[in-house]
Amino acid sequence: MFINFWYFAEESKNVGEEPFHVKMLGQDFVLFRDKAGKVHCLSNVCVHRGASLAHGKVKDDGTIECPYHGWRFNGEGACTKIPSLGPDANIPNRAKVDSYPTQEKFGLIFAFLGDLPEDERPPIMDIPEWGEEGWGKTYQRFEWDFDYKRSIENGLDAAHNEFVHTTHIADDVDDSENYIVPDLKLETHEWGTGFWNEVPGPPLPDQKMREESGRTESAIVRVGTGHHGCSSLWTFIYPVPQMKIHQYMWETPIDEGRTKLVLLNMRNFMPDEQFDDGIKERNAFVAYQDRDVLLKVRPVITPETNIKETFVLADKPIAKYREFVKEWEARGWRIDSETVNATQHKTAYAIPSPARRESKGWVLDPVPLISKEAAKEKMAAAAE
Repeated sequence: MFINFWYFAEESKNVGEEPFHVKMLGQDFVLFRDKAGKVHCLSNVCVHRGASLAHGKVKDDGTIECPYHGWRFNGEGACTKIPSLGPDANIPNRAKVDSYPTQEKFGLIFAFLGDLPEDERPPIMDIPEWGEEGWGKTYQRFEWDFDYKRSIENGLDAAHNEFVHTTHIADDVDDSENYIVPDLKLETHEWGTGFWNEVPGPPLPDQKMREESGRTESAIVRVGTGHHGCSSLWTFIYPVPQMKIHQYMWETPIDEGRTKLVLLNMRNFMPDEQFDDGIKERNAFVAYQDRDVLLKVRPVITPETNIKETFVLADKPIAKYREFVKEWEARGWRIDSETVNATQHKTAYAIPSPARRESKGWVLDPVPLISKEAAKEKMAAAAE
């Protein structure tokens, strides 16, 4: 798991006047809105006596009140009130919790879990067609017991469709029984990579969608997919050239072996809400097929080196994703999960926030990270 990325925290509609508990990257957070409606994300552990802020209250002054002793913290994480010290208390400098930048986009709340300054942060995956007329959208949530990296790699896997998904590869187009994944041309940018491919696709199973496509026979279908950062995935499907299905997936690790996912499906056909259930039913059908395979993949956590698996040409996008992962690890962004797991009952950790670069005197230890030196040594050893 990695710090210094934007992570999907929750759907905007679900965070209102009450504190909202979220677990991400193995740590606990609280989301809440101030009276102006702005969403804040704080480390959930009160630095007084370790209580859960998410089980407290949001007060009229826009602060969150700890349920144990009433300490209040504002959206920046600063303590503003300690009842036991009286109304004119001198608040200790150490009375502060980590606060993380948030953005609300696409009906979702994103939290930046890391300490990078604003101009160095990776961007949130964009949706160019967002807000344009003629596009319908659906949201779907899943939470499953697998490593999020395994799931991202599954999305980049061009060779699994004909075996995992019964609706993806047609069996009556040319020599489709002997379909071979071509040498995929990767398109790489600073934060990710992707590719386009053409596959023999069957007619759409839904009658209304099939009518919209105007296609009742199998044909060559253009598809594209790629990752953005460590935990975001896009997949574009064009059953016919004028019919566009754009899927955006944000996958947030709850911990090493459990992942929450949100799928935002955009479509430029049948945009009315009356068709949403049919779209969601089809997407869920596909998602559960992927889930059933990923739940049984071993080891649960993606191997440290590719030599622990046998890669072939079709795995090139996955190999490239793993190169990105190694690069982010070499920057010192990877959480040392072994240390966290071994000490979590004795030590309360916090993901380091941007404010830690500007001030000292923090109560909670920053979550242990794999050092740059250790990561580079590991990379060198794997290359030998």
